[in-house]
This record gives sequence, C-alpha cells and structure tokens, in this order.
Amino acid sequence: MSISISSGFDSGNIRTLSITESTDGAITADLEIVTDHQSDFYQWFHFRVANAAGRAVELRIVNGAGSAYPDGWPGYSARVSEDRENWLLADTSYADGTLTIRLEPDSNALWVAYFAPYSMERHHDLIAWAATQPGVAHRELGLTLDGQPMDLLTIGEGPKQVWLYARQHPGESMAEWWMEGALERLTDEEDAVARLLRQKATIHLVPNMNPDGSRRGHLRTNAAGVNLNREWHEPTAERSPEVLMVRGAMDETGVVFALDVHGDEAIAAVFIAGFDGIPSITEKQSRLYHRYRDTLAIRTPDFQTRLGYPVAAPGRANLSMSTNQVAERFGAVAMTLEMPFKDNDDLPDADFGWSPARSIQLAKDCLAVLAEMIDDI
Repeated sequence: MSISISSGFDSGNIRTLSITESTDGAITADLEIVTDHQSDFYQWFHFRVANAAGRAVELRIVNGAGSAYPDGWPGYSARVSEDRENWLLADTSYADGTLTIRLEPDSNALWVAYFAPYSMERHHDLIAWAATQPGVAHRELGLTLDGQPMDLLTIGEGPKQVWLYARQHPGESMAEWWMEGALERLTDEEDAVARLLRQKATIHLVPNMNPDGSRRGHLRTNAAGVNLNREWHEPTAERSPEVLMVRGAMDETGVVFALDVHGDEAIAAVFIAGFDGIPSITEKQSRLYHRYRDTLAIRTPDFQTRLGYPVAAPGRANLSMSTNQVAERFGAVAMTLEMPFKDNDDLPDADFGWSPARSIQLAKDCLAVLAEMIDDI
C-alpha cells in the first residue's frame, strides 16, 4: 500500500512536497506548513499518515526557518496519536530550517500535530454539555466571517464580573483544553472553590475566540488573516467581528478580573503577562496582579515567575492587545496566561510533555487562586 499524508479535516494543515521509499520499505516525506489565509503566519500543523504500519517513517517539515516563531523549534517535540485521544511525544529534531519527525506506526492511521488538537466538533460537544449544567447560561454573541457561532457561557450570580477567554490564536489549542478544565470545576456543585466563585462572582467564559482560524488550521489569525490580539483598541465587523462581539459583551457587564489564555511557542514554561505600561494603572491593580501571579506559583509547580515576556515601560503599553485594553478600559486586574508547546522544563514529562491533562489541571489551580482573592478584587 502506498503511504498517504492528508490534512483535509478540521484544523488540518500540511502540504506534501514529495514522498520517497527506500528498498527496505523506509519512507521519507518532505512537507511544508501552509500559511494562514491572507497572512504570512504559519507554525501549526496537523495531518494524518496512513498505510505506514510497521515501517520507518521520516517526516521532514522543510520550511521551519520562515515560520512565525523559528525559536520555537529547538527543543520541541511533535505530538502523535493513533486514537486521537492520547497524544505522545515523537522523536523530533530541528536543524538547518527543517523539523524532522521519526516514527514507526503500529497502525495504518497515525495523526501528527503541533500540539494535541481541540477540534471544533469537540468545542460544540463542550458547549452542548456545559449549557445543560445547572446554573449555566449559554448565549450566542453572533456569527464569525465563516458563519460559525461565537459562544459565551455564564456561570454564577455574584457581583464581581470575571471574564475568561481563550484561543484568540487558534493554533494554541492548549488554551481550549484549559477552558475545559475551568468548566469542569465551575460546574461541579460539590466543589467548594466553584461554590464560592459562583456565589461571589458572575463568570463569563468564551472557550474559543477564533472558531474560523481553528477550523481552517491557522496558527494565529481569523478568516480575514487578522491577529485578533491586535484588534482590541478598534475592532470592526469586517476585520475582527470576534473581538467586536466579545468586547461589546464586556462593555455590557463591566470587568473586574480577566484572564486571556494562550500558548507560547518558544518558552518552555508556564507564565503570566500583565498590563504594566497602561496609562491609568493603579497601585491596587498592580498589587492584585502580583498577588495572583505569586500565589499561583506557590499553589502549583507547573507555574513559575522567572521566565516570561519583557515588561512595558510606563505609558508604553500596546492597547491593541486584550490584556492591556481590558485593564485600561475597565480598571480590571487583567492578565495573559501562557502555556508551552514544548514542556515545563522545571517539571518535564518524557512521554507527554505539556499536555491536555496538565492544561486542564492548571485551569483548576487558576480558579482556586481566584477564589482566594475574589473578595479583594
């Protein structure tokens, strides 16, 4: 049987350049990642390898040097799965602009991805499940450029308005795994943290800010090739309806605490970025931000404070980014949570690396810290 490499499915992305087979049956395939539509961004890949059971397979992604974050390739391992439930680290190396993945599949269907995918079908299953849980309200904010729904879930009846939103950058699929964990905890009626948060706060969750990019197999942009996390200062229906809808809903409720959930390609750690540099920053905002960050570092060894992004100088914050815009617009304690595509080097997992399970658990830890602070926010 001839080997087949395909990506014509939800979040699929790869282009096959060549496939060669040696006399001993070993296979080498040269591939390239396709750019986001109307954009130069690319780094997300997700494809299926078929008819290769028991054979040595070498997959060479040859355009790594021109990707959005080439510093993300050294030390990175691709994820592979034969059941699309368990995603394991593959033997992966990077040199001279080529990412090489070496496999010997046990079955004739093997999936390969940049990170464990979170499909739009799973997203709809998540919404369907969450919307039927006691005390959860679902609202469709509108439709994206591709005609997909923008889903908002609201939990709780307290006065503190909390917003949790994820996957502005669609290739950062760990962000929606995080959302699954958050919803699991918040809907558990026997969980004391969830009961306290539902009593003290009204929590608004947008599990996927970028359905179009997610389905299209994009790394960073929506159907118009727009990076949504550079649109928060002046979103438009033509370029960034997703941000326009979510920011409009925030304007209706106000925001005291916001967490924008992402993944980082290069830094092998979990970290948080804040809103230093916004024009109206207050001592209370800054104090509560640092309290949240430092408490989370105490609560879970999967979080740290040494590594992260540079801090903006006073008055130099980029207000097109959601964390800065929300902190400035509402006086909120806002932050960006980043999880790795690689692993947490302080606590590595040789089989799974950073994973859906760790993303889910991190969400539950993040909510526990919020519950400790909710009276003061």
